[in-house]
Amino acid sequence: MVTLARLTEVDPADLIDLMNDPRVRRHMPLAVGRFGPEDCTAWVAAKEAMWRDHGYGPWALLVDGAFAGWGGLQPEDGEADLALVLRPAYWGHGRAIAERILAEAFGPLGLHDVTVLLPPSRGTAAAVRRFGFRPDGEVELAGQMFLRFRLIREPRQHCPDGVAGQ
Repeated sequence: MVTLARLTEVDPADLIDLMNDPRVRRHMPLAVGRFGPEDCTAWVAAKEAMWRDHGYGPWALLVDGAFAGWGGLQPEDGEADLALVLRPAYWGHGRAIAERILAEAFGPLGLHDVTVLLPPSRGTAAAVRRFGFRPDGEVELAGQMFLRFRLIREPRQHCPDGVAGQ
């Protein structure tokens, strides 16, 4: 079972371990240097500010109660960008976690579309394509290139009489 919690609800040591894992960092070209306790405190504060300023942000991700990583929606150049950073032991849970985040994005948050920025090291982006994300150009952040993909919410079918299928 996937649970979404605020980043302030998890042990900072779990975040620090995740953010320093070399298997994870190879897909995080903006991560430089060691991520320590002070970095973690500032990072969590910045992520929490997203919730205050935009009404969305990243969560701590729990799978069956265990910390699996962090992910959610982050504002990126005026758009909601899906981020997902998992401990390697939970890489097989990415689809279920992404489905949960997208359900929040297109459900309670009422977003029209969501983007994903992937470093070229992620290869073909087959996982995001399976969700229906389509290529949407390239973006440069802090001197690093990312491939942008976009998923547009499917419009609901309008049923004038309130009965579906008629």
